[in-house]
Amino acid sequence: MEIVIRASVVFAGLFLLTRGMRKRTLGDMSPFEMLLLVTMGDIVQQGITQEDMSVTGAALAAGTFAFWISCLSWATWRSHRARRLIEGVPIVLVRDGEPVDAALALEQMPLAEIMEAARQAGVDDLAQVRWAVLEVSGKISIIKA
Repeated sequence: MEIVIRASVVFAGLFLLTRGMRKRTLGDMSPFEMLLLVTMGDIVQQGITQEDMSVTGAALAAGTFAFWISCLSWATWRSHRARRLIEGVPIVLVRDGEPVDAALALEQMPLAEIMEAARQAGVDDLAQVRWAVLEVSGKISIIKA
């Protein structure tokens, strides 16, 4: 039972950690962020199973993580409020060609990233952008004026 409790606490901590990293997709992560996520597995395993090196302990820890992932998935499917809390909401970064400075500061996103997304959408000037939206997936959607 101790492993299940430890795994639940670690899962909650990792969930908060990844939500705190803002809306970044795997391809948008810095090398340091990627290194952190890769090494996280080993760091977390030691905290969850402590001295228990058994297959049962590993199965309990993995099963607990799977249980919580299933619970969060079910909650986001059933409730709009839970989906907003767990997955986040889209954020408008550019409105009618003008950057929304508060949103850029909140997401710590440089204007250069928006310009890159605009160029990928075939737009070379922000004046041609009606909306630039940071989606919950971490991608930027560009809607032309």
